[in-house]
Amino acid sequence: MSTSSPEAVKKLLENMQTDLRSLSMECKKKFPPVKEAAESGIVKIKTIAARNTDILAALKENSSEVVQPFLMGCGTKEPKITQLCLAAIQRLMSHEVVSEAAAGNIINMLWQLMENGLEELKLLQTVLVLLTTNTVVHDEVLSKAIVLCFRLHFTKDNITNNTAAATVRQVVTVVFERMVAEDERFKGIVEQQPPVQGNTNRRSVSTLRPSAKDAYMLFQDLCQLVNADAPYWLVGMTEMTRTFGLELLESVLNDFPGVFLQHQEFSFLLKERVCPLVIKLFSPNIKFRQGSSSAASPAPVEKPYFPICMRLLRVVSVLIKHFYSLLVTECEIFLSLLVKFLDGEKPQWLRAVAVESVHRLCVQPHLLRSFCQSYDMKQHSTKVFRDIVNALGSFIQSLFIVPNAGNTAAVSAPAAGSASGAQGTAQGGQGTGGSSGVLTTQAAFEYRGTWIPLMTVSVQGSAKATYLEMLDKVEPPSIPEGYAMSVAFSALLDLVRGITSMIERELAVEEKAAAEFRENHPDQEWEPQPGAHLVWEEMVNACWCGLLAALSLLLDASTDETATENILKAELTMASLCGRLGLVTPRDAFITAICKASLPPHYALTVLSSNAANLSSKAYSIQGHSVQIISPSSESHQQVVAVGQPLTAQPQGTVVLTAKNIQCMRTLLNLAHCHGAVLGTSWQLVLATLQHLVWILGLKPGVGGALKPGRAVEGPSTVLTTAVMTDLPVISNILSRLFESSQYLDDVSLHHLINALCSLSLEAMEMAYGNNKEPSLFAVAKLLETGLVNMDRIEILWRPLTGHLLEVCQHPNSRMREWGAEALTALIKAGLAYKHDPPLAQNQRLQLLLLNPLKELSNVLHADIRQKQLECVLQILQSHGDSLGPGWPLVLGVIGAIRNDQGESLIRTAFQCLQLVVTDFLPTMPCTCLQIVVDVAGSFGLQNQELNISLTSIGLLWNISDYFFQRGEAIIQELETEEEALQKQAQEKGETLNRPFHPAPPFDCLWLCLYAKLGELCVDPRPAVRKSAGQTLFSTIAAHGTLLQQPTWHIVVWKVLFQLLDCVRTSSTTADKEKIESGGGNILIHHSRDTAEKQWAETWVLTLAGVARIFNTRRYLLQQLGDFFEAWEVLLNHIQSAALSKNNEVSLAALKSFQEILQIVTPVKDSDRAGDALAAMGVPPVLIDPLSASGPGRPLLRSDSLVERLTRYNGAELQAPPPGEESALEDSALWWSAWNTWYRTGTDSTRPPSGPTEKLSFIPSQPFLTALIQIFPALYQHIKANFSMEDLKKLGVILHGAVSVPISSDASPFILPSYTEAVLTSLQEAVLTALDVLQKAICVGPENLQVMYPAIFEQLLLFVEFSCKPPQYGRMETKHVANAKYNQAEWVALNYVPFAERSLEVVVDLYHKTACHKAVIGEKVLQNIIKALRMPLGLKYACPSESTWKLAVSSLLKVLSIGLPVARQHASSGKFDTMWPELANAFEDFLFTKSTPPDNLSIQEFQKNEAVDVEVVQLISTEILPFANFIPKDFVGQIMAMLNKGSIHSQSPSFTEAEIDVRMREEFSKVCFETLLQFSFSNKVSTPQEGYISRMALSVLLKRSQDVLRRYVEDERLSGRCPLPRQQVTEIIFVLKAISTLMDSLKKTHPENVDGNTWAQVIALYPTLVECITCSSSEVSSALKEALGPFKDFMQPPVSKVQNGES
Repeated sequence: MSTSSPEAVKKLLENMQTDLRSLSMECKKKFPPVKEAAESGIVKIKTIAARNTDILAALKENSSEVVQPFLMGCGTKEPKITQLCLAAIQRLMSHEVVSEAAAGNIINMLWQLMENGLEELKLLQTVLVLLTTNTVVHDEVLSKAIVLCFRLHFTKDNITNNTAAATVRQVVTVVFERMVAEDERFKGIVEQQPPVQGNTNRRSVSTLRPSAKDAYMLFQDLCQLVNADAPYWLVGMTEMTRTFGLELLESVLNDFPGVFLQHQEFSFLLKERVCPLVIKLFSPNIKFRQGSSSAASPAPVEKPYFPICMRLLRVVSVLIKHFYSLLVTECEIFLSLLVKFLDGEKPQWLRAVAVESVHRLCVQPHLLRSFCQSYDMKQHSTKVFRDIVNALGSFIQSLFIVPNAGNTAAVSAPAAGSASGAQGTAQGGQGTGGSSGVLTTQAAFEYRGTWIPLMTVSVQGSAKATYLEMLDKVEPPSIPEGYAMSVAFSALLDLVRGITSMIERELAVEEKAAAEFRENHPDQEWEPQPGAHLVWEEMVNACWCGLLAALSLLLDASTDETATENILKAELTMASLCGRLGLVTPRDAFITAICKASLPPHYALTVLSSNAANLSSKAYSIQGHSVQIISPSSESHQQVVAVGQPLTAQPQGTVVLTAKNIQCMRTLLNLAHCHGAVLGTSWQLVLATLQHLVWILGLKPGVGGALKPGRAVEGPSTVLTTAVMTDLPVISNILSRLFESSQYLDDVSLHHLINALCSLSLEAMEMAYGNNKEPSLFAVAKLLETGLVNMDRIEILWRPLTGHLLEVCQHPNSRMREWGAEALTALIKAGLAYKHDPPLAQNQRLQLLLLNPLKELSNVLHADIRQKQLECVLQILQSHGDSLGPGWPLVLGVIGAIRNDQGESLIRTAFQCLQLVVTDFLPTMPCTCLQIVVDVAGSFGLQNQELNISLTSIGLLWNISDYFFQRGEAIIQELETEEEALQKQAQEKGETLNRPFHPAPPFDCLWLCLYAKLGELCVDPRPAVRKSAGQTLFSTIAAHGTLLQQPTWHIVVWKVLFQLLDCVRTSSTTADKEKIESGGGNILIHHSRDTAEKQWAETWVLTLAGVARIFNTRRYLLQQLGDFFEAWEVLLNHIQSAALSKNNEVSLAALKSFQEILQIVTPVKDSDRAGDALAAMGVPPVLIDPLSASGPGRPLLRSDSLVERLTRYNGAELQAPPPGEESALEDSALWWSAWNTWYRTGTDSTRPPSGPTEKLSFIPSQPFLTALIQIFPALYQHIKANFSMEDLKKLGVILHGAVSVPISSDASPFILPSYTEAVLTSLQEAVLTALDVLQKAICVGPENLQVMYPAIFEQLLLFVEFSCKPPQYGRMETKHVANAKYNQAEWVALNYVPFAERSLEVVVDLYHKTACHKAVIGEKVLQNIIKALRMPLGLKYACPSESTWKLAVSSLLKVLSIGLPVARQHASSGKFDTMWPELANAFEDFLFTKSTPPDNLSIQEFQKNEAVDVEVVQLISTEILPFANFIPKDFVGQIMAMLNKGSIHSQSPSFTEAEIDVRMREEFSKVCFETLLQFSFSNKVSTPQEGYISRMALSVLLKRSQDVLRRYVEDERLSGRCPLPRQQVTEIIFVLKAISTLMDSLKKTHPENVDGNTWAQVIALYPTLVECITCSSSEVSSALKEALGPFKDFMQPPVSKVQNGES
């Protein structure tokens, strides 16, 4: 019910009347005036009530009168009456019906009561009601009311005092509230205030409105009172306390800051009155030093007074809080003072209240920011903010370092830092109970023996002070131990929390604004307000050192997990804030602190110590105290949870980790996890520390880089308590998550992280050098983890990441590099497997980037790394082989980067990769890479570690060639498009296209590369590789050569085949002749391959054969090339040099190749044991089935269809050339070139060695020579048209040479089945065949060829001579074959007899055909034949073979039977003149041979031989003598003399007596004699001359007989009983037989033909014969008998005889 409602008014009127009645009742007796006044008052009220509608207003108007009775009542000083009056007055007041005047009266009346000390409480109540219910009281009245209250405050009564104090407070508040209300009312009205001069007199309040004026006056007097000066307005004050005044000031300042801020007058008061007052009152505290005796100082120092000091601090807090902006300078002083109060010399209570005050500031971050802006950021100004923080830090340090004398509680802190019983008892006096468990139960700090408990002092973020609130205490309270520390600790934490959250909020706002700005203005740069940033940075810069010093110390001293957590959290938030603001040094400093706390004490970690050194050099001086960053104390009371190996060199032995270390580690992880983005370069600190912790805890990296608890490899095992064991998985999990969260970092931060990991890893590498300690793999493992989670932006970190890992891979420590490789390969595999956007297939650059490190690994020399690399390649092939695309060259490069110095296993792994590529991936790779595949396969062929791999790789090359063949068309298309692109690029750059074999089309180049690689392998040092490569090369060229375009064949021939031949030739000729011992292990090497030279020989054979076969099968195609002739010449040159090589195998094979390219196929005889060299080498003759070659239904069409080309080329393989191509194959230049080669080869190989043959020179083998000669007939067919006499001579030299070559004794059994058999060797047969071919050609050829006949005869006759005189091969000693020992290296002359005899037969045969030819007659062929036959005829029995002379005779007879008629025919021409003497000599030599028949000649044989002699004589008698008139005389004479000689003296002296009669060649003598006689007495004698010759011959004969007989008779007589020599006996017998023969002849002849002299001579023999009768020899006797018998015919009458004779 409101006071103005009708009911209330009615009630008020009733109550007033009641009051007045009561008053009149009370005063009826004693105080009549009062009674009267009361009664008139009743009337008055009634009147008012009756007259006025607005009763209250009327009452107010008349209030003086209405109040009067009550005032009078109070004047009675009767308690009862006074109480009643005061109650009534209060009722009026509460209805606001008191006017100003009435109020004045009331106050005066109250003042009197107060002076009389009556009803004090009622008075206070009345004043209060009066002032609070309305505003009528002003100015002096008001001041009087206030003074009244003040006066009551100082009575003796406690209750009154307190009530008065409360009333004063309320009244003061009311005064100011009125002013505020007044300001509210006038708010809208702008008043023109006269300007206030700066130095206005404090009394000038004329500008103020009434309420304001009151307030002003009141406040001004309060200041005066506190300052102990007289008040201006509060007149009547008797006494006043400073404490009360300060409290009032504080409450006004605190409750009405607006008043002071809005009114200059009040601001002025603040500045001019309050601040000086405060500073003045502070002075005793400032000057006071605890412990300095007052006597020592000159003037007595006023002691600090707790109540005032505490209140002053409260005032200061308010001033700073509310009026900071007004009082900047003053606040600077206050704050400096505050900081000073924290000094160690000040009393404990002062420090405690100062800390509480500081705490109040610390929870107001905005205020702190203002300090920073106003002081720290201004030049020449105190760095207030910094000082506050530093002072706090100093304060905390001082608590630890200086035990305070001012407070006994602090002294009882345990001095020794161990949780022992001693400590417990030391505390026992405090009533904490003597248990040492205190430590564990109560949170506390402990540092170097100082133990300070920690209390909960205030809720986080609010500064609830304890001592600042003790307004009732007069004496300084005792401060419990740890209180100051706890407040300071809270202050620190609140400071950090406040600043960081404030700045972070503002940062967030700014970032949001920036983001919006960027959205709306994408093209413009956002520029933040620089001011804000500067302030933030300054704040951090100002406070971080002090904070860090304090926090580090607290962290070190903390024994409570929660406290530790809070400290760490503070350090963490600071670090993060510094990071966000980009303040590197403070950020690193905080991080370093956390890092150090994580590690065991004194752990030498360079990163940290270097950083700490930077810091400790900054010792901050605070008013003479220096804040040092204190090094951690070693004796900590922490629970040890782990013992492990240090990673650093110092300390030695083990190190321990405490629970706190682990807690710090978790903070560190948290920091890295949540604030990774702002860590930047401090990643290094964080990671280095983590690395060491991980190491000490024994975590080892596992798959993917995650760390798992593992056992330490060396040293004492890591010891972990169960507490930490349960933590480990969590820690390792957080560690992994930490690096996983790197995916949320921005690029720059990520780079910082990678760089940090890299430099960490570098350090680990440094440490791992030169010792075999297990290295720390933390960094490598984490690089891997980081790479794996950042695959989506792998490009930005790939280079630094892999670059570093590559370095790790080269580290000498195997474990280290193994992990490097593990990480690198894992990253590459992951990179390829990751689903990038765009996919790798479309992002070639990225793919190459990913594969590049794999290639770089090839430069690492360590085998284990290469093994990993190749295993990685294998896995990549298996998983991504199909999608490698442009990455193929890199992958192939890696596979191919093998070197011989790498072990077998590496090469084997690499080769597995290659096999996989060739078998599975050729179709998927770009065709441009095929060439690389060929190169790589080739390089595996060339490696010499593993023969099988070399051989298999050659097989791979064959597979690759098949692939080329099958996929030809596709490959061509792809390569040609690629080629065009390259061509275009090259043109744009103005360069020429540079690729191997350039002019050839790209597909052909691919083939050429393949051939070139195989070519290289064909000259590998290992024979097996060469052989395999050779076979493959020639097979591929044969099988797939048809795909090549014609010009490419030019390159194949010159660059591949001939180059290969050159290399092989060079290597073969320079190969080592040393015998190779059996090739290791139990491999036996056949003697035909036991030197490098022999092995190279095989290669040469194979290569030459292959090239020749290609020339043969592709002849048609090659001839279309322009330079076929040059190629032909080169090939022939190679064949020649091979044929002339000093190796039988090579030379023979060369000839086989020669035959092949001449398309001669020789039948191979059994006796030619060498067999077909090519078949033996295992080179299959390659024939392509013309239809199947192009693959199933895919004819590869180029210039013309493949099938056509194949059939056309294959035509060349058949003997006949394709139709219309004869001219090409018959190109005579080619054949002549071949003939020249043949000739040079023949000449050089058959030329005998010139010098003495001690040094065994090379002698060509028989099969070689045979093959050589066998080539001639076919060759001749093509050159016969121009074959000249000159050429024939050359041929002759070669044939002769070839036949003369001896054979080595160990080969002779194969060539000569046995000496006795008359068999020709193949060589000899070939020679004869060659001549046979020639003579047949001459026979059918034109006339002019016949001049060659004599030359052929000459050649054959030379061979005939071999029968008796084997040819000499230089000066070489040859043995007869019968004497040679097979197993010695001797040279055996061949048995030339069969050959000579065959030659002779050929001669006879040929002469038979050609006797009449002009050339034959002209060149005296017959004479030459006879001359040649003279030797065997003359030697007769001395011939090496009996058959020889027999054949010679029969040949002579045959030849003469043909030749003599021709000779007679041409007698006149004189062409045969020289022949006759030759013939005569031949007869002579044969018939009267100087050789004796062998002893073992049987009678039958002898008789046969005699028959031959007889045959010759018969020839003379039938063919020569009858034609004597055509024959030169002296020849006839010679014949006659010969017959004469034969008729007598033809016995051989070697016969035994018994045989002599048979062996006397009687038959022969007889025939001779008969012939002689026949022609002697021939009536056909044409000329007297011839007759004369006959007669003369006869007389010679008779005369000789006479002499023989006479001599015999004499000798017989002389010899007496001795028999005569056998020879003489024989001779006489022959003479006797001749005589008898003569007698027979004379009988047969017409007597007229016989000359008389002859008869006389015959008769004259008779006496001599008779004398012989006495001889003793029976043989002579019987012969004599026969001789004497015919003489009976002379027994006739002499007359007629004489007459006859005379006629």
